Amino acid sequence: MTEFRVVFRRDKDSATWRITPDLMGVLDESGYFTQTNPAWYKTLGYRASEVETRPFMEFVHLEDVARTEKAFHDIKRGMPILKFRNRYRHRDGHYRWLSWNCVPEGDVFFCSARDITAEKEKEDALLSHEQEAALREQFIAVLGHDLRNPIAATGAAVRMAKREPQTDKARELLDMATGSLDGMSRLVNHVMDFARARLGGGIDVDITEERPLRPALEQVLDEVRLAHEEVVIEAEFDFVDPVRCDPDRVSQLFSNLLTNSVTHGLRSRPIRVAARDEGGDFVLSVGNTGEPIAPEALPKLFEPFKRSEVRESQEGLGLGLFIAHEIALRHDGEIEVQSDADWTQFTFRMPRNDA
Repeated sequence: MTEFRVVFRRDKDSATWRITPDLMGVLDESGYFTQTNPAWYKTLGYRASEVETRPFMEFVHLEDVARTEKAFHDIKRGMPILKFRNRYRHRDGHYRWLSWNCVPEGDVFFCSARDITAEKEKEDALLSHEQEAALREQFIAVLGHDLRNPIAATGAAVRMAKREPQTDKARELLDMATGSLDGMSRLVNHVMDFARARLGGGIDVDITEERPLRPALEQVLDEVRLAHEEVVIEAEFDFVDPVRCDPDRVSQLFSNLLTNSVTHGLRSRPIRVAARDEGGDFVLSVGNTGEPIAPEALPKLFEPFKRSEVRESQEGLGLGLFIAHEIALRHDGEIEVQSDADWTQFTFRMPRNDA
């Protein structure tokens, strides 16, 4: 602050005193500015005579008075004040945010302040956006959790009804209800996983060698084939089992990729699935024919709520690929995408790291 003090010791017509955009002033122990530079008028609309004849606390926002009084008490005890923020009233009645540096010397205090109103507004807007995002994600997490119980109860009731004698039409309706409940359950699981991932906990995985992976993948195949009997799915599994991974999560990844292919693939052409060992990695691929993914959509493909060329028949929130990507990352793996006019393929690759 040496240069700053020198400014005040020189006459008030110096270039620094007149040109700087920072408010500068000499404050006495009674709380009055005895000298102020032209920046006060440019920033707050007050002439020197208006500032220097009133206690500085009269300009401070009511909510900042207590903090400012404490800072003034500290500087009178010989403590410098650096980057202290408060609001000063403009002549037109609104307030400007200022950042103060004040240094005591003898019985006066050399002060400078910079107008940070625009910066503070940006900070507040960002904080508000972050708080809104956190609240939204907490809401969907609670909502997803609370939906599980009624879905489970309704599913149990439907299963009990299917055991009773029913007409063909009733059985058809119950089968439709079962499919809808399964879809709702998957959606809730996606929402819960998304909320965990975005709220900082990450998608939980249980890496183990105790359970083989192949049965989990075959179960996904059976479920998708049963739900989409019109789709031909060709599968070839050729890898050493068990694989060090979380079989439940990897099968969830597989289910999301396979369902995505069913949604976007041509019904007249088969979907091809392959799982194999390759160069020390476990590799799982799912491919289909259909419209290629637009190049501009590829960078955002694994972002939540992003779906390219959404069809009327397409369901869900666009979380499937996001969650699959998160599961891949938790296994130190990655998902690659290749797409052209003939073929679209998603490939999950992770190191085996077998003990």
